[in-house]
Amino acid sequence: MLVAVSEPEVSGRRSFERRAWRDAVVELSATDRTSPLAVDDLERLAVAAYLAGEDDVWAAAFERAHHECMRHGDARRAARGAFWLGFGLLLRGEMAPAGGWLARAEHLLDETDRECVERGLLAVPVALGHLIAGDTGTALAEFTDAFAIGVRCGDSDLMAFGRLGRGQALVLGGDQARGVAELDEVMVAVTAGEVSPIVAGVVYCAVIEMCQHMFDVRRAQEWTAALSRWCEEQPQLVPYRGQCLVHRAEILQLHGAWPEAMAEAEKAFEHLSRPPVHPAVGDALYRLAELLRLRGEYGRAEAAYRQASERGRDPQPGLARLRLAQGHTAVAVAAIRRALDEAAEKVRRAQLLADYVEVVLAVDDLPAARAAADEVVALGSELNAPVLRAMAAHANALVLLAEGEARAALGVLRPAWAIWRDVGAPYEAARVRVAIARACRQLGDDEGASLELDAAAGAFRALGAVADLASVERLSDGQLPAPGEAGALSARELCVLRLVATGMTNRAVAADLVISEKTVARHLANIFTKLGVSSRSAATAYAYERGLVHPPYTQ
Repeated sequence: MLVAVSEPEVSGRRSFERRAWRDAVVELSATDRTSPLAVDDLERLAVAAYLAGEDDVWAAAFERAHHECMRHGDARRAARGAFWLGFGLLLRGEMAPAGGWLARAEHLLDETDRECVERGLLAVPVALGHLIAGDTGTALAEFTDAFAIGVRCGDSDLMAFGRLGRGQALVLGGDQARGVAELDEVMVAVTAGEVSPIVAGVVYCAVIEMCQHMFDVRRAQEWTAALSRWCEEQPQLVPYRGQCLVHRAEILQLHGAWPEAMAEAEKAFEHLSRPPVHPAVGDALYRLAELLRLRGEYGRAEAAYRQASERGRDPQPGLARLRLAQGHTAVAVAAIRRALDEAAEKVRRAQLLADYVEVVLAVDDLPAARAAADEVVALGSELNAPVLRAMAAHANALVLLAEGEARAALGVLRPAWAIWRDVGAPYEAARVRVAIARACRQLGDDEGASLELDAAAGAFRALGAVADLASVERLSDGQLPAPGEAGALSARELCVLRLVATGMTNRAVAADLVISEKTVARHLANIFTKLGVSSRSAATAYAYERGLVHPPYTQ
């Protein structure tokens, strides 16, 4: 008997094949309203709705397909539907219902179905749980078993899940070289179109996230570009869902495309905020806060950091940097110290240490800054990531400058600038040039310092980095002061000079400024060098001559 097929049903299948996901949802849903869809078309509707961002539609369609399979006694296909429903809910952060559907899928499989694809798929969330808990050894073994089942059953999706998980477990377990090789291989399968669209999107996002975790900016850039092309080929795709948009925003920010990064972060926030709110919404808010801070919109940035914290995302180190920019140094120090004390994982610790150096230098805690710089340099060498090495070099150079070691600072700053230039990170490159200018100034090379500051100012101006631009303009003011002029001194050095000129001892100055006597002595040595004097009395005379302090009142 011939079965009549409606025109919308045929159109829906054609739209599905050409990956016009929203059209497929509209057309298959129209058919369903007049004549209930069979299992094949319900599954098409579920996949299309998932990719079009129609969350209620995909969940309902997968659930109906599952029950239809149960009604026809097809337990294995019912289990597969239950897996995809549970896995999708897991990605949305709905842990309880996800667990229920995954448990149902497990119960539907007969003990004799040990080698079936569905059994392998169900091993994936279990292995993922071990990975999240930090048990990389167990996770690696379970992902390896899942991959082997995929190979034996010839299922590309299961092989992709298995290889992806193996790569993640190896990287997090410390075997970065083997892990990266696994991740690259699974991406080859994805870009070759060997896996289903849902799995492709999951792999894209997970691999980009791992690249950023490793500070492997080049790989993150390459796979983000591939993701963008994949999304462009499917105009009706919701790209690719919230978490991946956060990663895209981070890459765009690094490349200096701040308006585009802001737009991606806002889209991520919008998508992740849909009920039920996804836990990763805090990451989107943090990215928005960072961009607002860099653009000098401190009020909006503070609000975004607070919202990120409310959603479970630690607002450090960004909030500490904001407090520092606002002049609340004690608050900044306390906050970033707390975050660093809690950071045990190496990558998170490395990210915090570089910022920690700048915050504690602002309060002249040179011993803490030196210890942090040494640690981040060691981590940069251990993790062997160029971007992390550049971050560590910049932090180390700032401490060297504070120690009066300008030549040594230049030796590490030049390679750091080259790294940032090569990865296309204009903001970070400009920050390094400011540090190079400071080193040149300490060495008496005013012209070199001015050239570096001019280049940095141009980059900050193009980016819209308002606060950084203002800082550079204060430093340069057309020309840097020459040696022997008060403007050659930093704000802290001027403060020390004024107090010393009133007759205060080093101990008294240290108590007044809440710094160590050793730090006071270091500031005095820098002051003597910059002013071209050799004694305390000569520096005091200089201060009175230039009107930096007023002589005591006499009758």
